[in-house]
Amino acid sequence: MTASARDSDLVVFGATGFVGKLLAAYLAEHAPAGTRIALAGRSRARLEEARTALPAAAADWPLIEADASDPASMAALAAGTRVVVTTVGPYARYGMPLVEACAAAGTHYADLTGEVLFVRDAIDRVDGVARGTGAKIVHACGYDSIPSDLSTMLLAARAAADGAGGLRDVRLVATLKGGFSGGTIDSMRAQVEALEKDPSLRKVAGHPYALSPDRAAEPRTQQPRDAGLPAQLPDGRWSAPFVMASFNTRIVRRSNALQDWAYGREFSYGEVMGVGGGLRGAVTAGVVTAGLLGAVSAMSFGPTRSLMDRVLPAPGTGPSEEVRAKGWFRMDVSATTESGRRYTAVAAGKGDPGYAATAVMLGEAALALALDGDRLPDRVGSLTPATALGDVLVGRLRAAGHTYEVIPA
Repeated sequence: MTASARDSDLVVFGATGFVGKLLAAYLAEHAPAGTRIALAGRSRARLEEARTALPAAAADWPLIEADASDPASMAALAAGTRVVVTTVGPYARYGMPLVEACAAAGTHYADLTGEVLFVRDAIDRVDGVARGTGAKIVHACGYDSIPSDLSTMLLAARAAADGAGGLRDVRLVATLKGGFSGGTIDSMRAQVEALEKDPSLRKVAGHPYALSPDRAAEPRTQQPRDAGLPAQLPDGRWSAPFVMASFNTRIVRRSNALQDWAYGREFSYGEVMGVGGGLRGAVTAGVVTAGLLGAVSAMSFGPTRSLMDRVLPAPGTGPSEEVRAKGWFRMDVSATTESGRRYTAVAAGKGDPGYAATAVMLGEAALALALDGDRLPDRVGSLTPATALGDVLVGRLRAAGHTYEVIPA
């Protein structure tokens, strides 16, 4: 794709939503001068309102009316740009027409999905098409799953450079201040509803290699449970289940498989949330575990799901700028290699992980797709952040103030 062949370099679809506005503002402040960016959504009036609130660099950005429920609209949107970045979810409900349009048009695509079933469906539908057209279809370009995916990629690269062999036991401990967006909660709700309609999908969503390009070729390495009991970590802290582990782990394992298991054939990867040490940490771990399991159960039962809908953040809503600015995230990832060497990776950043930090991650992923084509990994099709964007995205996020580093233990 040449720049002159399309009307724009990058289109933000969902620019009138809460996260879409944050993303557009980030791009207005950080995209290089001359980058051709457009805003897309269902309502021109709302797009005009959203554009007016953006920094001055966005004043002349074109506006595109497009409806996720109209495949022809999605085809026209994809055909007119080199990259589409979308915040319109739940993706299982609204996302597939755009994925299919981008794959057919040879247009690069990035999203924020945390939905295993949607990604599996998208892989099956468009991977072959995208390989033929040269499109990079990149899912999970926010807090789930960029820090998990890139930190593991860096661990594997460092171990290989040191001659330490492949990775064996890799465990991520997530700590954060902030919350999950209404869109993330709506995506979880949509997946629960899909499992209710078709219980056979539980085997798909629950399989540790659900997103593998070739499940039959996967090693028989035992993988950690996504929602285990509270446990004490080697550093004395207590852990509880991490709500995004069931998605992030499958993205990371897909990255390994897409690279011919370059991380190692004995690669075992799991994620938990760190909640502090001592008695207080133990109690917190128990409360968090019970709360998470209770929330999942409540979301699976109609009457209690309706009650939760009244108290949980709604799609398109989010915290104030002040609250977003006080948030942060940190991932500590420990690894043991086949030779017994140990390493630790750290991925961290300022800003509420579900909103402010995610806008940085998604924005830099989109800019990498639009501007860094010759420097990106030579892969197309249905990809992950690590396999599509690799070290280029790491460099961009470091320049944006995020931390990505590997330390020998």
